[in-house]
Amino acid sequence: MPFAELLRATVFLCAGGATTLAVISVIGVREADNTMILVIGAVWWVVAAWIGLSLGAADRSAEAMRETLAGARTVTTASPGLSMPTPGRVAWGRLSPILVAVGLAGAVGVILPEVAVVGSGYALLVALAWRNREAAVLAIEGRDGVRFLVESASPLKPVKLLRTPGFRAF
Repeated sequence: MPFAELLRATVFLCAGGATTLAVISVIGVREADNTMILVIGAVWWVVAAWIGLSLGAADRSAEAMRETLAGARTVTTASPGLSMPTPGRVAWGRLSPILVAVGLAGAVGVILPEVAVVGSGYALLVALAWRNREAAVLAIEGRDGVRFLVESASPLKPVKLLRTPGFRAF
């Protein structure tokens, strides 16, 4: 699976999780008839958005990707023994912890809306902080004429990349 696509999917999944948890928060607060939770939550969401926008600046995104991209193992497409896992399998393996976290926060948030409020703010922060990482990876791929692919591994381990030949931009 191309690394840039995994980053895009991560941002969309976090943004969707933030939205889902925000809806659960609003419904839970309405049921509990405690608007103070929602007021505090709205302040947290604004703070989380501000932090995410700050962390997601283009220069910070490029810097955050530097070590991961530099550690990519270079391979050629004709490398013997190179079997690429399906993109769906890699995406599921890497994104399932996010789905589990959003699911748990949503399930608990139905009973305790505070959990959904906090989870929503955190998911918003992550989505905004990672929003420019895909562009940073695509810029390096275009400059160097390579493509970064994600190796299949445990979602609990850091991402390992393969650096493969791509189309060089002149």
